[in-house]
Amino acid sequence: MELYVTFLSGGETVAAVLHLPERTPAPGVIMCHGFTGHKAETHRLFVHTARDLCHYGLAVLRFDFRGSGDSAGEFRDMTISREIADAQAGLDFLSARGEVDGERLGVLGLSMGGCVAACLAGRDDRVKALVLWAALAHPGRIFERLLPSFEEGRPVADMNGWDIGRGFLEDARALHPLKEIRRYQGPALIVHGTRDESVPPSDAEDYHKALTPHISRRGEAPPSAVRAPAAHVELHFVKDADHVFSSFTWKEEVIARSREFLVATLEAKPGCP
Repeated sequence: MELYVTFLSGGETVAAVLHLPERTPAPGVIMCHGFTGHKAETHRLFVHTARDLCHYGLAVLRFDFRGSGDSAGEFRDMTISREIADAQAGLDFLSARGEVDGERLGVLGLSMGGCVAACLAGRDDRVKALVLWAALAHPGRIFERLLPSFEEGRPVADMNGWDIGRGFLEDARALHPLKEIRRYQGPALIVHGTRDESVPPSDAEDYHKALTPHISRRGEAPPSAVRAPAAHVELHFVKDADHVFSSFTWKEEVIARSREFLVATLEAKPGCP
């Protein structure tokens, strides 16, 4: 079953599609799209993924961040912090549904949505499974790259028709997802294409290092800021794949690996009761 739904974030309406499996209450997963993306994502990547996960017993919520897709708001007001708030509201909405088991929740994020997912997992203890696809680990680089576009202190820059607000740059420079994600203690799957030209594969390695338990030297206790030993963390590279896995083979590999991880981690049960 697929339902067109809405929920509120910051007093504004967020448009979403809720995929419900036959067997409920089911584990739930929210999907966070990328920069200038939407709830279907490029080549319908999120649609195909959500339907696949639903077939295997997961309830899935894919939504448009405010200022994107069909949601309220303007793109010029978008910041990563606002998107984290939207994802938090999506998690609230999903966990409140009677068809969803609020004790078994996961989050999947693509590109900048992966940065959002990483921060959300570090802040919200309800997240029990984390999947990062081509996730941005160093948002401060966006500030350096786009700053020249803001001529003479202008508050908004034109990027291929997208109105980027200066607040987005300032927020990106202040955000540190690699520090945030260290507070997350659950299992994680990190997926990245080896030929990603938008977010370098080294970002995936940086997330993996941040999530990998610290091994102290000479018996010394690890510093409190370092993540304590926790659940399984896997780094999976898709050979030759680009940023959004734009081939049938790459897409099938990414969806299948993510499904296996989420079904096992959240203990989903496909089929009828």
